[in-house]
Amino acid sequence: MAISNPGNNLNSVPSSQKATFATNYLDLSTNAGWGQQYVPDLMEKEAEVFGPRTISGFLAQIGAEEAMTADQVIWSEQSRLHISVKGFISGTGEFTVVSDIDENVAGDGFTVANHGVRINDTVIISNANGIFKALVTNVASEVITVKTYDASTIAALGSAGDKTSTLLVYGSEYGKGTGYYQNDSGTITRGHERHTSNEPTFKTFNNKPIIMKDFYEVNGSDTSKIGWVEISTEGGQGGYLWYLKAESDTRARFNDYIEMAMLEAVKGSNSHDVDVHLRADTDSVGTQGLFDAIEDRGNITTGVTGVNAATDLAEFDAILAEFDRQGAIEEYMMFVDRSTSLAVDDMLASMNSYGAGGTSYGVFNNSEDMALNLGFSGFRRGSYDFYKSDFRYLNDKATRGGINAASTANAIRGVMIPAGTTSVYDQTVGSSIKRPFLHVRFRASQTDDRRMKTWVTGSVGAATSALDAMQLHFLTERCLITQGANNFMLMK
Repeated sequence: MAISNPGNNLNSVPSSQKATFATNYLDLSTNAGWGQQYVPDLMEKEAEVFGPRTISGFLAQIGAEEAMTADQVIWSEQSRLHISVKGFISGTGEFTVVSDIDENVAGDGFTVANHGVRINDTVIISNANGIFKALVTNVASEVITVKTYDASTIAALGSAGDKTSTLLVYGSEYGKGTGYYQNDSGTITRGHERHTSNEPTFKTFNNKPIIMKDFYEVNGSDTSKIGWVEISTEGGQGGYLWYLKAESDTRARFNDYIEMAMLEAVKGSNSHDVDVHLRADTDSVGTQGLFDAIEDRGNITTGVTGVNAATDLAEFDAILAEFDRQGAIEEYMMFVDRSTSLAVDDMLASMNSYGAGGTSYGVFNNSEDMALNLGFSGFRRGSYDFYKSDFRYLNDKATRGGINAASTANAIRGVMIPAGTTSVYDQTVGSSIKRPFLHVRFRASQTDDRRMKTWVTGSVGAATSALDAMQLHFLTERCLITQGANNFMLMK
C-alpha cells in the first residue's frame, strides 16, 4: 500500500529566521498565544488587591454562642432599684407624675399611677429653678402631695412645664407612736394601692431567629479542570482547581452575611409585604440586630468627631457620665471606623497619656500582649477601661463604609459594647445566670444543629442525585441577643 505525502500537514521544515511566527511555536489559542516556545513569566498567585476581604470574627471577639430550641428567645432585665420619676410641680406642692426617670410613660410594670412613691417618703425635688427636700403627705394616683421642711421654698420651684421636674425618694420619716401611711389628717388609710409594699419589676424583651441560605454550583466536568493560577481561599486552602476558589468565596461571603445580618437586621410586622413574600402571614419576620437594638433601647452619641481634640475630650466625658447614669460598667470594647479611631488617638494624644494610665486589660486576662495581638489598644479614662479596635466593616467601601459615605448624616461610626457578663433570669433553668451582654442564639437540638450547616448534593463525589454537578449548600438559623442595651453606645 502506497502512502502519499506522509508529512504534508506537519511543519517539518525549520525556519531560517530567528523570529517567532505562527509556524514555529505551539499556539494553544489562536488569539491568546500562551503556549509559546518561550516559557512565560507567569505570576501564579492571585493578587489580593482588596486585602483581607472578610469581616467575620467580630462576634467571636465580643460574645458567645448558645443553642435554642424555640421560635423566639425571651429574657428579663432588672428594673432600677431606686424610685425616681419625672413630672411637674405646682406652687402648692402637688407633684404630677408624667414618666419614670427614663421617660417611659407606660409598659413593663410602670404607669404614672404606679410610681411607687408612698406617704411619709422623704423626697428631693429639683428643676431649673432649684432644689428642695420634702415629705410626702398624700398620694392620689399620679398626684403626689408634698410638704417642705422650709415652707418658703416650694413656691419658688413651682413649674407647669411637662417633665421639667425630677422627684427622687431618699428615705422616710414618721412621728412617734404612729403606724404606716399616716396622711395629713392623721388617719390611717390602709388598703389603698399606694399604701402597699413596693414589688420588684422587670422588663421583658424577645427576639426571634431568621433562616439564612446560600449555595454554589459547578458542573461535574469543571470540577476536574486545572488552572494556570494557584488560588488561595479565605479558609487557607490552596491549589489549581478553580472551583475551590468559587466555593471558598461563597462560603466566606455567607459567613460575612451572617455577621452583617446580626448587626443590621430589623424586625418586620405581620402586615408588611415581606411577610407575604416569605409566606409568614402568621408569624412576624426579621430579627433585631445590634444597631437597631441600641437605637431602640440604648444610647446614641454624635460626639468625638476629630474636629477638635479638646471638644472631643469633653464629649467623651459626657459619654462616661451617661454610662455612670446607666450602671457604670467598667470595661468597654470599642469598634470604630478609621476617622473615629484617629479622633480618639488625637484626643488621647492631647492628654499625653495614650496607652498609659494603668489599663487593666481585664477582659484579656490582664494580658496587654493578648490585646495587642487581637488588634486592640487600651486606655483608661476615669474608672473605665476601653479597648479600641478598627472595625473593617465600617471602613470597607463594599460594606458599611460605602453606605456611610453615601449618607454621612446617618453614618454609623462605631459602637461601644460592655465587656464581660450580666445577670439575667433564665426561664428555662428557673434562676438567674450569667450571660454575655452580647451573644448569638442558634437553633439546635439532638436532631439538627443549624448553627452552620454545610452539605453537598449532585453526582460529584458521593453521588446523591443524577445531576451532573456539585451543589454546595449553606444554612444557618440564628439571632442576636443584646442584653442591657442601656449600657451600649452607638456612635453616629
